[in-house]
Amino acid sequence: MLDKLFEKIDKNCSNVDKEMIKKAYNLAYEAHKIQKRESGEPYIIHPVEVAYILADMGMDTSTITAGLLHDVIEDTNYTYEDISREFSKEVANLVDGVTKLGKIEYKTKEEQQADNVRKMLLAMTKDIRVILIKLADRLHNMRTLKYMPVEKQKEKSKETFDIYAPLAHRLGMSKIKWELEDLAFRYINPNEYYFIVRKIAEKRGEREKYIAEIIAQLRENLDRASIAADIDGRPKHFYSIYRKMVNKNKTIDQIFDLTAVRILVDNVKDCYAVLGIVHTIYKPIPGRFKDYIAMPKPNMYQSLHSTVIGPQGKPFEIQIRTFEMHRTAEYGIAAHWKYKEGITSADDIDKKLTWLREILEWQTETSDAEEFMEGFKIDLFSDEVFVFTPKGKVINLPYDATPIDFAYKIHTDIGNRCVGAKVNGKMVPLDYNLKTGEIVEILAATTPKGPSIDWLNIVKSNQAKSKIRAWFKKAKREENINKGKDILEKETKKQGYNFGEISKGGTLENILKKYNMKSLEDLYAAVGVGALTPSTVVLKLKESYIKSKNCEMSNDKVIEEHLGKVEKHPKQKSNSHAVIVKGEKNLLVRFAKCCNPVPGDSIIGYITKGRGVSIHRSNCKNAQFLISKEGNKVVDVRWGTPKGAEYIAEIMLRCEDRARLLSECMEIISDSKIYLYAINTQPPKNSIIIINMKLKIIDIDDLKVVMKKLKKVKGVLDVDRTKN
Repeated sequence: MLDKLFEKIDKNCSNVDKEMIKKAYNLAYEAHKIQKRESGEPYIIHPVEVAYILADMGMDTSTITAGLLHDVIEDTNYTYEDISREFSKEVANLVDGVTKLGKIEYKTKEEQQADNVRKMLLAMTKDIRVILIKLADRLHNMRTLKYMPVEKQKEKSKETFDIYAPLAHRLGMSKIKWELEDLAFRYINPNEYYFIVRKIAEKRGEREKYIAEIIAQLRENLDRASIAADIDGRPKHFYSIYRKMVNKNKTIDQIFDLTAVRILVDNVKDCYAVLGIVHTIYKPIPGRFKDYIAMPKPNMYQSLHSTVIGPQGKPFEIQIRTFEMHRTAEYGIAAHWKYKEGITSADDIDKKLTWLREILEWQTETSDAEEFMEGFKIDLFSDEVFVFTPKGKVINLPYDATPIDFAYKIHTDIGNRCVGAKVNGKMVPLDYNLKTGEIVEILAATTPKGPSIDWLNIVKSNQAKSKIRAWFKKAKREENINKGKDILEKETKKQGYNFGEISKGGTLENILKKYNMKSLEDLYAAVGVGALTPSTVVLKLKESYIKSKNCEMSNDKVIEEHLGKVEKHPKQKSNSHAVIVKGEKNLLVRFAKCCNPVPGDSIIGYITKGRGVSIHRSNCKNAQFLISKEGNKVVDVRWGTPKGAEYIAEIMLRCEDRARLLSECMEIISDSKIYLYAINTQPPKNSIIIINMKLKIIDIDDLKVVMKKLKKVKGVLDVDRTKN
């Protein structure tokens, strides 16, 4: 296996350190020696096959080394530090990057998949070679997918269609892309796949004879013109044929151009000379000529394409390109390691990955997972049109893009000021679908007019959609902040908390950091616009708040020692409320504000750090949470004999909205000789208002009496203790 790998390296790569490759092979062999693949073969075959694929691409020493080691950190006892020490930090980073990507699997939940894809995009920006190794890994896994269970075959194939084939396409790696698509197609639609395979095989002889005739004619004419060229016939890929059948609603017998003829020459001048000869021999079909040399695709693809009428009146496609263009068409971004004597400069690579920066830019503004994944797939795998600015600059846009897409591609400000457009000098509507070769001019207002909300249904590019949404978010920010604040405060109260209390200090900082926000206003605005659900935010705040209140003790012995220290602390007040903790009467206690227990309630105690025992009602949700998380800090408590102490109890009234209701309720409380400590009302909703009251009482009996009286007030629908 190692000799075969060296043969590939000698053929395709330059300046590769074979001693390092041999060392990596030996380590991988040792690390995986007891492991088997699903096929029953030794596991080492897989990393070596990945290295073969990388060597075919012409990759550098570090990449091939990392290919051999790509599963070592994830599947064996070797660590990042081991790889860094034995090889280099560069190799360790590549292996570590692929290890993280190895955990990306297709999920039924869009949110999980979107999160994994974001991680992959981030890894690509740090070192594009990470994804090249992952593509090689995926390709070999797809080649051996037949050994997996049927359900796993379909799952991996769908993931390949959704993520890896589109990524290969965007990186210009057509050889990898086509094979991934055909392999995935085989497992997702086996009936259609094998039908096309059979049909293609039936007429192979006839087709090969037809192509041989075309190649002979072309060879004769090119020799006469003294143009050196390689000419061959390339059968179309099965999935490509299937898509054409579906998109054009044709049977396979109605598709004539099942084979393309490719001509490779030494330079660009010869490309156009060959095109002239081809169009002299065969009649070109109007509208089927594309010049990707003058206007390369964003993935670096360059070639001349033309569909012509061949012998017997059958159309066929012809592709003309240089040898270097062909290498780039096959291996895309990876081709740069072949021709530049190693990795190209960071700036050069960065220029080739403009599309990646654009995806990262709009995805940071997209919190909806389904929207992100849909946009990701569209951005990666959509057909394109190439149009011109009035000054002749080429702008690439998604297929069916509109003048609005064009305006936002030029500049955000141009998009926001767009009021009209001209195409080839004539006015067109803003929902006009642009076509390749058209000259587009945007008519802009002198001051930002701002986009229309309807534009979101018109534009085709995610870049334009993202910028339109950003404008509306900014324009409505103040409104969204106020709306979000109100929603969060209501949701917090609904869960039995005060927003100001649970969002103090470190708690709020943790939440802002989690959602990548800079201020509380950003959080309000995100909730107001619907980007974040209030229940999720409050839940995170509660968890962080409760966690911040918990102590670090972990066993009964420490609890007992802590109780003793609290009892002897000179600055602590004694327990005046006669709550008995583990049989002791005078230990420091405090009553939890989340549930406000009073004498007569069933209670539990929880050891806090430096503040004695926190007393909760037994049915308090926070208490149940603490028991489930840190039950060893819960202690037995019971009510003793009260010593004239007063307690705060909180009740909630649900009432019909009517005049003098509040004053009548307050009169009852006053007549009952109970002190009203605090009161809060919520705005009416569907003619129902909520009144929260805090009362100072002696015990539960006082509270029951006043609650019974309040229930008799006209319009009061329900009275209950506040629950968190």
